[in-house]
Amino acid sequence: MLARHIIPCLDLEKGRVVKGIKHEDVHDRGDPLQVCRHYVDQGADELTLIDVTSDAARRGMLAGVLNKIAAELFIPIIVAGGIRSTQDVRQMLQAGADKVAINTAAIINPHLIAEAADKFGSEAIVVAVDAKRRSRDAKDGWELMSHAGRKDTGLDAVEWATKMADDGAGQVLLTSMDRDGSRKGFDIELVQAVRRVTARTLIAAGGAGSPQDLEAVISQAGADAVMVASIFHDGKFTIVEAKNHLIAHNIPVRR
Repeated sequence: MLARHIIPCLDLEKGRVVKGIKHEDVHDRGDPLQVCRHYVDQGADELTLIDVTSDAARRGMLAGVLNKIAAELFIPIIVAGGIRSTQDVRQMLQAGADKVAINTAAIINPHLIAEAADKFGSEAIVVAVDAKRRSRDAKDGWELMSHAGRKDTGLDAVEWATKMADDGAGQVLLTSMDRDGSRKGFDIELVQAVRRVTARTLIAAGGAGSPQDLEAVISQAGADAVMVASIFHDGKFTIVEAKNHLIAHNIPVRR
């Protein structure tokens, strides 16, 4: 079994790290470089930077932040938020990102993932899938959400993940909007549903409240990586504690 990755997630607004629930009621959490340095020192496997404002005028600010982080810290970085074109992908990669995640723009232009994968390689392209349960019964499926989980699309999230993976996305970043920021654990059924339909690298996000939650989504649902925010930002748990828990349960991680 390949080592499972733990990926701290940083929401960025106006060049600062912020945190809220479902991208609302955000609070300042500090300077991005300092926060990233802290996580790298703890043993993060990758980092995710999400521009929660995602307007074109501030994309240059995101590129500047990314450039500073990439110049000092040698760790894979995923960038997301407001990526609308292959030109935006190029800008982020040139600024220091290793991978670029695309959500809403791919829904508006279903050919974007294939075009970006063709230009930059599948390993650089992540499809971000924000999913919301249609009911409590998993048999009713999950709605694909756009605009940071605020708008319904009328599309099935699992089918969309399959299509985008087939079109060339090297990874699927799967977020449960029902669990995002709740610390109630991942939506195991959602991750299982996507795992059944794609062999692409699957990153589970939304709901981490403890190392036990990370263990559950990996061992029960087959996630290749977990993206975590609140419990690390608040200092409730450290990456070291999370990795030690996974090791104790025979889940391989990079020490």
